[in-house]
Amino acid sequence: MIFDFACEQISSFWDRLLGAIGDAAGSALHGMIEAIRTVFEGDPETRRRVSFSVAIIALSAKMAKADGVVSVAEVDAFRKIFDFPPEEARNVARLYNLARQDVAGFETYAKNLANMCRTCDNFCPVLEDIIDALFHIAKADGLVHESEMAFLARISEIFAIPEERFAMITERHIHLDGDPYGVLGVQPSDDFATIRKRYRSLAAEHHPDRLHARGIPAEFHSVATHRMAKFNAAYSAIEKERRAA
Repeated sequence: MIFDFACEQISSFWDRLLGAIGDAAGSALHGMIEAIRTVFEGDPETRRRVSFSVAIIALSAKMAKADGVVSVAEVDAFRKIFDFPPEEARNVARLYNLARQDVAGFETYAKNLANMCRTCDNFCPVLEDIIDALFHIAKADGLVHESEMAFLARISEIFAIPEERFAMITERHIHLDGDPYGVLGVQPSDDFATIRKRYRSLAAEHHPDRLHARGIPAEFHSVATHRMAKFNAAYSAIEKERRAA
């Protein structure tokens, strides 16, 4: 299931969300934001889960529009990340198409999403998770196109993700045989104790329990597992290099 709460709540949410979008005076994306804010007012944990899932729908649709073409591989990647129940396929498709066709720019939605996330926390790691998920979709066809890269960089900027953090995410996805130091966000000049401390910090930050606490749907944990594998491989490569020196 997409969200960790009762099925009747999911159906009720989809009905209310789509109804709010239809009644919204502004854009469809504005309607999505306002519906999430209203339906889950006073329930920040559920609101984060719903926000994450709707963000993947809307921003992946906008990214597909930026690229100009939607590949089968990208659709498959989207489904793996957002493993919605079969009975909700039509609603998800409606949201996806609304977002893709909406006249509102993705920047407006990204800003609203960032502002809503930060009402819970000054730093919202969910925003980095969204960027990570979008990278998985973008690279599914074997190449992150220049337009997609510009799209992701702009969203990262709106989300106020530090440049070094965005560089780490990019290194994991773009450079498959990338610099292990870049993957961990450390420098070759750093001593091994500093590198080990950084690696342990990343391992703790991306532990499944932390993801659950951030409201990340369980279906997204496979992406997080891939991310942790990148950290493990980078650390092992550096450790091997230092031992051989």
